[in-house]
Amino acid sequence: MSETHPAPDGELTLRTPAMPRDANAAGDIFGGWVMAQMDSASGIRAAERARGRVVTAGVKEMAFEKAVKIGDTLCVYTRITKIGRTSVTLQVDAWAQRYLSDVMEKVTSAEFVMVALDPTGRPTPVPPEA
Repeated sequence: MSETHPAPDGELTLRTPAMPRDANAAGDIFGGWVMAQMDSASGIRAAERARGRVVTAGVKEMAFEKAVKIGDTLCVYTRITKIGRTSVTLQVDAWAQRYLSDVMEKVTSAEFVMVALDPTGRPTPVPPEA
């Protein structure tokens, strides 16, 4: 991709089609649906790294740059930026692959903080990398 069309950064963690049930009457996908997909991708990536259960502790500022339309494929990329004692911080970027094309446009990004939990639901240390 060129400088005017930067490439996604991080690991492709989730791809899902945007369907009519996820949209308003104008065919624009709800921002909350996009955020839920980003949260799901964060949970997948953080659980793999923590080797166990994680929950969302926080999401830093999120602003939408482009709309997602019905038929687009939402592609969520994650990159772990910090490992705390019990937390995993990720940079999460959402991109829309436009319907029936190779065009990819960045939709939004945010920093997600996930906390590792033990079987009783209490924060637990994130193990060192294997």
